[in-house]
Amino acid sequence: MSLSNRSSKRHKQPHLWLINVIGVIVPRRLRADWKQEWEAELRHREELLADWNKLNWKTKLDLLRRSLGAFWDALLLQPQRLEDEMFQDLRYGIRMLLKDPGFTLIAVVTLALGIGANTTIFTMVNSMLLKPLPFKNPERLVMVWRANAEQTAKDLPSSVPLFIDWQQRNQVFEQMTAFTNGRFNLAGADEAALVRGANVSAGFFETLGVPPLLGRGFLPDEDKPGAEAVVVLSHALWQQQFGAAPGIIGQQVTINARPCTVIGVMPPGFNYPDETRLWRTLTLDPQANRQAYFINVLARLKPGLSREQAHAGMDSMAAELAAQSARSTRDHFDLRPLNEQLTGAIRRPLLVLFGAVAFVLLIACANIANLLLARASGREREMAVRAALGASRGRLLRQLLTESLLLAAFGGIAGLLLAVWSLSWLKGLSVLKLARLDEVALDGRALGFTALAVLLTGAVFGLMPALQVSLQQPSAVLKGSAASRPDGQRLRAGLMVVEIALSLVLLVGAGLLIKSFLKLQAVDPGFKPEGVVTLNLNLPDARYGQPEKRTAFLQQITEKLQALPGVEATATAAYSPLSDIYNSRIFIIEGRPETPQGLFAGQIPVSPDYFRTLQIPLLGGRAFSIHDDAQAPGVVIVNQSFAKRFFPNEEVAGKRIHLGTRRPPVWFEIVGVAGDVRQLKLESEAPPLAYVPHPQSVWSFMSLLVRPKGEPQMVAGALKQAVAAVDKDLGVAGLTTLDATLADSIAERRVLMTLLGVFAGLALLLAAIGIYGVIAYSVAQRTHELGIRMALGAEARDVLRLVQGQGMKLTLLGVAFGLVASFALTRLMETLLFDVSATDPWTFVLLPVLLLVVASVACYFPARRATQVDPLLALRHE
Repeated sequence: MSLSNRSSKRHKQPHLWLINVIGVIVPRRLRADWKQEWEAELRHREELLADWNKLNWKTKLDLLRRSLGAFWDALLLQPQRLEDEMFQDLRYGIRMLLKDPGFTLIAVVTLALGIGANTTIFTMVNSMLLKPLPFKNPERLVMVWRANAEQTAKDLPSSVPLFIDWQQRNQVFEQMTAFTNGRFNLAGADEAALVRGANVSAGFFETLGVPPLLGRGFLPDEDKPGAEAVVVLSHALWQQQFGAAPGIIGQQVTINARPCTVIGVMPPGFNYPDETRLWRTLTLDPQANRQAYFINVLARLKPGLSREQAHAGMDSMAAELAAQSARSTRDHFDLRPLNEQLTGAIRRPLLVLFGAVAFVLLIACANIANLLLARASGREREMAVRAALGASRGRLLRQLLTESLLLAAFGGIAGLLLAVWSLSWLKGLSVLKLARLDEVALDGRALGFTALAVLLTGAVFGLMPALQVSLQQPSAVLKGSAASRPDGQRLRAGLMVVEIALSLVLLVGAGLLIKSFLKLQAVDPGFKPEGVVTLNLNLPDARYGQPEKRTAFLQQITEKLQALPGVEATATAAYSPLSDIYNSRIFIIEGRPETPQGLFAGQIPVSPDYFRTLQIPLLGGRAFSIHDDAQAPGVVIVNQSFAKRFFPNEEVAGKRIHLGTRRPPVWFEIVGVAGDVRQLKLESEAPPLAYVPHPQSVWSFMSLLVRPKGEPQMVAGALKQAVAAVDKDLGVAGLTTLDATLADSIAERRVLMTLLGVFAGLALLLAAIGIYGVIAYSVAQRTHELGIRMALGAEARDVLRLVQGQGMKLTLLGVAFGLVASFALTRLMETLLFDVSATDPWTFVLLPVLLLVVASVACYFPARRATQVDPLLALRHE
């Protein structure tokens, strides 16, 4: 068939012409087969239908429709075209990266550090702040705290009668429950264990929306006085202590010397509140002391009700209660979301760390962008040749972006491995007592974040060099004209300024935390912790319900401890210093009218040797003696804060106070003033405290304190044996030293300071490398100019000053921007600082100076190389 006949036939048969047009978009290597297949298909149909001219319009439309089907088929083949070109770009990109292994290694390591740090911190933010609590509809769960009218005093617990009133008049909550934390003696086959637990009212698990794995929760009547003792076990305790026995439900266990029936086992991972391992019922006795505030209240909002509406409802209810009881004051409330209650303390440190690692990643991107800009300048001729051979600007841009994305992908993989290791390390730090830390794990969202970070990182640091190369004029480059080069020097200088500014922000933030930590370490805790061993006990009411029995136990254990070899002094106290426990109680002062709000102070029963054992100074009056027993008149020793707050400019000794609400009042005479002790945390001011001698007040829970003459390990084991010798059914917990307690109290600050310090050091290192790279590249580009200057008489020191001055000008600009940003951003850290202002002048002076010194050193080496340029060689090369 002649060409004209074939053309005529195609003209008359538009479906074949359409196949040719559509075939243009089919990948070249597949086009011939595709056309052959579709032409054969349509020809076959044509032959079946005889002659095109004889076809009716429906048949013609059918053929055209099938031709359009070919278009769809061609579209389906497009991914193969992209795959071909993508693989080609990837192969070429990998070859280019392998060609320069030093550059590739530096870039991958830099990105791995940036992406790994971001993935680690994001995983923590995601698991601890963003993920909903593992309860049913957790957004409706709130903690109900009492507060004063001004809302300046919050987080005040409630009393049992108060909770009963709220529960009976509740109109805004779907469910309410109360709980307290505690430790319980769980009798075992070999030895007793003191385990964390909680006393909870009926409906506790229903409020949280978590049903037991085995058995049931507490029934409404099981929190009434006189109800049978029942217990629900955690999954971990059921496995460890009872071997995951399937018939545990209905069995009797001995808790605090009383038999309890196991009615349920909770699912794995459920340990609310505060890593609880067993739950017992909290007895709701309406006749209990109304002013004994020690229970926490948890509630679930009714569907569709906001916190503000619930708050208004509770206020209205409190006003009614106050009117009915003819009280002059009424309760005020603070309804706090449970998630905020659990994670509020760690929210800001985590967000600060997240901001810090984002800065590190930006600095890393700026650094690598600078490296790629310098590298792209060396590949100008290669790109020009490719453009001259037909490569479009988009094709060149895609090739360079592919290489940057490859770098980001390698860095992302290494960063992910680094994040896995970092998370394992952080979770293994026993000093970190962070809420929901055990839930921290890489998940789909964290991996998605890493993938997004890789994609954005590759695009951010790869786009600028790619645009620079794609904008050059190929013909001018091939002729060697400098005018063809886009001005990348300004871009590199701008990136360097950004690096320096971000680095200074991180340095200032880390500097503030370091200074804050050093000041915290220098705080006097008010006692001498060196070598003191401590251990916690809980005397069960079933065996030690009467104060006389508790006193007798204390005397026995004290005698045994004093008889141990190597013991210098022993003491007992309701709780040891830095225990983060503050039992605030109302009290009145003899001769003064009672205020509506009442006076509150901490009360700690201690043994007579408490102050001598901990070496707490006695500032006035006398210490307790063995004569201050239960039959003697009541005496107390108050601390310095107590004396200053309640007896300013007065002689304290001889004053009398009544602790509690019992009527008629039982007066305790103040016989001494002790130095302030950091009872809660090292960073918390000492609260007002009243120490009561043990025979006159003995609580069920207590701490044993032993100061050894030698190493603490010598008495640690003997301490447990002494307890077992007095009562083998008592479990012990918290065997440690006060040195360790002191270190643990600032451990979270230490970890935060260390992490931010590491990130700041990394930023400083990257900034130094960036400065060095920019100045070194500038020297290489200006070799001819420097040669001319030296040929015209410039001395080496002139060249040194010129090059170094260029780097220092950019550094000063970055420092200026960094100081402004630091001044604004460090205010977000105010709550993380201790005794240091967010605008601490020394930090804002010393750290910029440090950065200038590092920048000066980074500029010096390329500047020194510039002084060694041979003018003749430079001119001859040009």
